[in-house]
Amino acid sequence: MKVYDTQSNNAIRSVMKHTQFPSQFRVPYDQSFRVDTASTAPSGEIDSDKQLKKQLSRANDKLYELQRMLYAHNKYSVLLVFQAMDAAGKDSTIRTVMRGVNPAGCQVFSFKQPSSEELDHDFLWRSARRLPERGRIGIFNRSHYEEVLVVRVHPEYLGAQRLIGDVDTDEFWDSRLKSIRDSETHLANNGTVILKFWLNVSKEEQKRRFMERLDNPKKNWKFSSSDVAERQHWDAYMDCYESMLNATSIEHAPWYAIPADNKPYARLQIANTIIETISSLDMNYPKPDPRNLERFDEWRAQLEAE
Repeated sequence: MKVYDTQSNNAIRSVMKHTQFPSQFRVPYDQSFRVDTASTAPSGEIDSDKQLKKQLSRANDKLYELQRMLYAHNKYSVLLVFQAMDAAGKDSTIRTVMRGVNPAGCQVFSFKQPSSEELDHDFLWRSARRLPERGRIGIFNRSHYEEVLVVRVHPEYLGAQRLIGDVDTDEFWDSRLKSIRDSETHLANNGTVILKFWLNVSKEEQKRRFMERLDNPKKNWKFSSSDVAERQHWDAYMDCYESMLNATSIEHAPWYAIPADNKPYARLQIANTIIETISSLDMNYPKPDPRNLERFDEWRAQLEAE
């Protein structure tokens, strides 16, 4: 396993010094993470689904208040990246975790098969166009990381990218991973707080969810033949995930390996991670101009006199 230099520079430490990234489920920065030992289900006794949902509802309220302050403070942006195998629950997790957040301060983008326009640019171009502005939360449902996951499992897709030089070599993939690290370093150095979530669903649970999509008429629309086809590459995907997570979980853009077999539990852990991280930022509501503040009583009196 290649060892990467993941130490951030002093400028990043200065910009991000107020950001505290929670440690639970965080992929280590020392390239020691192993997919085959990562938990897909909660360890030990946990609350009931009903209790977990109540806790998530309270977390939604807290996240709503934090998003308002983030928007008003207007210095930081937050980027949430979600990656997972099919049926891991990305869509429903984004929907339930962000429930109640003001849509004006939140943007969600899904990245599917690249368009011809996107293929005419470098592989990071289409995600760079969707980055959140200061004061906003941006969410990537899949992302630029597809380029070191699905494309690495299916290197034939590289043909459409019309690349120069050797492709599908260790050096090629190392270069792509380095480009991602460098881009996230740049974002962090400019005030973007990056949280990346891998929803770690087991192969057995994925099968159960696929069967439910086939058996439940209301979920038939979710099923695709490609789901079964991609499942045949499970081991290759796990190898790519392990390489990606180890190479790109860095101190200013950590990955979190979230046990995803229990959806209510996974959603609550993600919500708490987001809340704890944003809460650590040095933010406040802007104070009015002192010259305006002196006239508040005057304006109040004018309004009351109407």
